[in-house]
Amino acid sequence: MKWASAVSEATSLEDAVAECAAAIEAEFVAPGADLVVAFASPHYAAEFEAVPELVSRHVGDGLLIGCSGGGVIGAGHEVEHRPGFAMAVAHLPGVELGPFQIDNGSLPDADSPPDAWEELVGTRAQAEPQFILLADPFSIAAESLLMGLDYAFPKSVKIGGLASGAQQPGGNALYLGDEVFRGGAVGVSLHGAIAVDTVVAQGCRPIGRPMQVTSCSENVLLELDGHGSMEVLRSLFEGLSEQDQELAGHSLFLGVVMDPFKDSPQLGDYLIRNIVGMDRARGGLAIGEMLKEGQTVQFHLRDAETSAQDLDALLSRYASEHPIYEDTGALLFQCLGRGSYLYGRPDHDTDMFREKVSAMPLTGFFCNGEIGQVGDTTFLHGYTSSFGIFRPNHG
Repeated sequence: MKWASAVSEATSLEDAVAECAAAIEAEFVAPGADLVVAFASPHYAAEFEAVPELVSRHVGDGLLIGCSGGGVIGAGHEVEHRPGFAMAVAHLPGVELGPFQIDNGSLPDADSPPDAWEELVGTRAQAEPQFILLADPFSIAAESLLMGLDYAFPKSVKIGGLASGAQQPGGNALYLGDEVFRGGAVGVSLHGAIAVDTVVAQGCRPIGRPMQVTSCSENVLLELDGHGSMEVLRSLFEGLSEQDQELAGHSLFLGVVMDPFKDSPQLGDYLIRNIVGMDRARGGLAIGEMLKEGQTVQFHLRDAETSAQDLDALLSRYASEHPIYEDTGALLFQCLGRGSYLYGRPDHDTDMFREKVSAMPLTGFFCNGEIGQVGDTTFLHGYTSSFGIFRPNHG
């Protein structure tokens, strides 16, 4: 296995693709490209349709998957608010690639068996595939897609993001092979001598203590440990520092432990969801997630410092628990709300990845929503950096 990554800020798309291809060719000594991953900023929107032909001309016949992004990431650098084209090339011996395209009309319904989902993506669960998924936020029910794939492929990693940069339907571009799609979703299944590890950094830190949901109605949280949720929140707020009280006024979230067998949840075990409103009639909190009685939850705060600490801890844990292979590559799906918008400077998350994990080729884009796992379930996130680390698997 061999990966390489490059990024260009050339104002012409053709020049940008050529520049990336030349940089990759200078270090890519493997026999050839099997997979090409490419992301283009909206500055090239008028030329989006030309991407597959340009990539084929300069790189060769590897399977292309990619999309438009409000910012792009290549060779471990983040390009925001200006023209940017990023590309990764991978040589993947012993790996079978299965491209697929999906639109809302082709999604199986909620009662469909796993076979329907296997047929949709052209892959059987027994092959133990891993998935790269890119979707258009305007035109497909991404959460339904993820739920269905988890149902049919419970042991498979799904990593990816929602295309960004466009302000209206039809403005984003999705790339698969030699085709350009203006909606739906595209994906690639990978199976064989490859494994994918994930790190999903949601950028929050817990406050207070873990509590149990003792009463709820759909997404409305009514009671925690037998006390009204508003009462619990008021008590928690009064015990916070002045700085955290100010932060809680605009950046308060609820973390939900998704694994019911986690007795002592840690960083990374919580699914972070927005508090979307108050149900004053019932004294409850409306959460951006369906709740169940018995779930463990904890309130969280988010800011730049907290986000940096969260990412540091998760990447450090990954590096301590996993060997870092020489022939490895990574994809990063980072929220548009991170990057220089959050940290005041570019390259924050990519620099930390290089420092804590490895200087392996890292490629990606800034998303309208990030796809990544918490526990054994795949979710669509916001404000997240979702890393997929591709390494050899010799079975």
